[in-house]
Amino acid sequence: MLTYKISRRDFIKTSLGAGTAFAISFTLPGCNLQPADPGTRIANDVFKPNAWIRIAMDNSITVVVPESEMGQGVLTSLPMLVAEELDADWQLVGYEQAPLDPAFGIQSTGGSTSIRHAWKNARQASAAARKMLVTAAAQQWKVSESECRTQNSTVIHIQSGKQLKYGELVHAAAALPLPESVTLKQPGEFRIIGKPVARLDAAIKVKGEALFGLDVVLPGMLIATIAHCPVFGGKLARYDDAITKNLPGVKHVLVIDSGAVVIATHYWAAKQGLDALDIEWALGDNGKINNHSISAQLENSLNGPAEIIDERGDSSAMKNSGRRHIEASYEVPFQAHATMEPMNCTADVRENKCEIWAPTQSPSEAQKTAAELLPGLAMENILVHTTFLGGGFGRRLNQDFVAEAVQISRAVKTPVKLIWPRSEDMQHDHYRPVTRHRLIAAIDPARASVAWHHRIAGSVKQRSAGGAEAVAYAFDYRLIDFVDTPTHVPTGAWRSVGHSQNAFVIESFIDELAYAMQQDPYRFRLGLLKDKPRHKAVLQLAAEKAGWGNPLPDGRFRGIALHASFDSYVAQVADVSINKDQSVRVHRVVCAIDCGIVINPDTVAAQMESGIVFGLTATLKGKIDINAGAVAQSNFHDFPLLTIGEMPDVETYIVPSTGSPGGVGEPGVPPIAPAVANAVFAATGKRVRTLPINWTV
Repeated sequence: MLTYKISRRDFIKTSLGAGTAFAISFTLPGCNLQPADPGTRIANDVFKPNAWIRIAMDNSITVVVPESEMGQGVLTSLPMLVAEELDADWQLVGYEQAPLDPAFGIQSTGGSTSIRHAWKNARQASAAARKMLVTAAAQQWKVSESECRTQNSTVIHIQSGKQLKYGELVHAAAALPLPESVTLKQPGEFRIIGKPVARLDAAIKVKGEALFGLDVVLPGMLIATIAHCPVFGGKLARYDDAITKNLPGVKHVLVIDSGAVVIATHYWAAKQGLDALDIEWALGDNGKINNHSISAQLENSLNGPAEIIDERGDSSAMKNSGRRHIEASYEVPFQAHATMEPMNCTADVRENKCEIWAPTQSPSEAQKTAAELLPGLAMENILVHTTFLGGGFGRRLNQDFVAEAVQISRAVKTPVKLIWPRSEDMQHDHYRPVTRHRLIAAIDPARASVAWHHRIAGSVKQRSAGGAEAVAYAFDYRLIDFVDTPTHVPTGAWRSVGHSQNAFVIESFIDELAYAMQQDPYRFRLGLLKDKPRHKAVLQLAAEKAGWGNPLPDGRFRGIALHASFDSYVAQVADVSINKDQSVRVHRVVCAIDCGIVINPDTVAAQMESGIVFGLTATLKGKIDINAGAVAQSNFHDFPLLTIGEMPDVETYIVPSTGSPGGVGEPGVPPIAPAVANAVFAATGKRVRTLPINWTV
């Protein structure tokens, strides 16, 4: 058992809420540490508790979840942590999506952090609640606490068999002082954590009852849509709304900071009105930029001064004339997030209050964005309601769509739901940046040793170079450096951020070195993994389960890749074939992951499958082109996604671990591109150094 001291100032407060529920609140790292409001509130028929674990007199347990739910399963996994340490009856556990509340500190969901941040704190809060319930029962029975145990939301006196349900103890427990320390379960004692559990939010999604951003309806609400300047950095020069304002259903036409807006009684009227607007844009100097000029800019940057990210080992190994020097260049394009639910936000701006309903990954940033636009309003009068997200992938960390909805509602003094047309969503994303890479290796085949230099040119270091330092292989020398090369195209976090493109580059080049040394790619990697047991374990497991080295059916070829990100370790083996039209077909992906202690194995498997299909779209199909300063793609006809018929069989294997949980939402993405690219080389003898895979034999 693990015993922790509990600081009253840090994270746990006790209270009695509305006379019916015993509430324990907890916070996550970086949270506001002030005491939580001990009451509960009902406002506008919306129940808004503070940051509490709540145990009601009917024995139900509600976990208030501050993270946004976008398919990653946090509305189930966080309650599992709580239920485990509470010894709760899982059938009585539910969740509520947290409102934006200072008690939670910064509410933002990204970087595969939800469970990693909650792992210790949520369990401590739950263990404290359990201990207080035991104390309350022991006092009522006039026995020692050591004579009591808990099971299925019940305190049991071991000798007499007396039982009290948690709901019967809420008043007595709430009156007790906070325990000075709590004891957490060891993994061997878990009965909920580590077991496959059905998603708590599955039923309402199957029945169509889940509230996504597009589902929000308010009394008197109007619908708005928007056109932005096609060229980033351009502005609206003029518009003529003579036709638009006379169309049925159109109520307003206005200009805001980012574009021209049409507001109507329903979306189709607003979209027809937008299409009828006669708009002239001032494109500016960026109208001359295209793929070729950006690529040339990046290539030139590689020859300039660079910022060192990581350097270790003896640099003379790179200059050794007795070694064979191998050099390669890679380029990875802009990528769109392409969420199924386009950007949308509902805002109701009034004189003394602003309410926002948004599918946002960061309600804290949404509130901050609104506050900057409404300087006369205090932060506590700007309320943010987080809906379900129809895909996030990092796109909804940016709050541009929230800013627009707030400006529109403020202008027309009416609740407004802003919906971006798909073309605007595709052409005004915050994209994964385009990057160019130069890799140089000095190899000694006799010793199977490598000196490594990886230079990256791109915009925003974290988004372009993040993950490059995660290369796990034991090199005699390694130098990783970065040249900041801004473009006019806005960038943002894309699922797994810099790990996605850098894993492709690293693992593809490692494959090149293996063949240059005439070694099996799997064995070559294994030999370079010194003092990396977790990397080795997933690599070996993936190879074993894929049957690495065993014959494949005619026309099938294999590739392998390995990458660690967000405190998890993933290896993948892809089986591919080449179609008659020279396109690549991926038949099977074997994925091995070590993500530490697993909360819900079903979620891990689902997230690996999700990451693989997301990464395969970018590997085989998706890219964003810049033509005359603007994004060329406008919808799924020219930014195609992987279809169901193209989805490979995916097998996920989990390495048993007692380490703290790692992320699972993003780590499945990085290895898939190099695994497929390396299989393509095995099939064709041609290296894939640009994505998506458009090549000819």
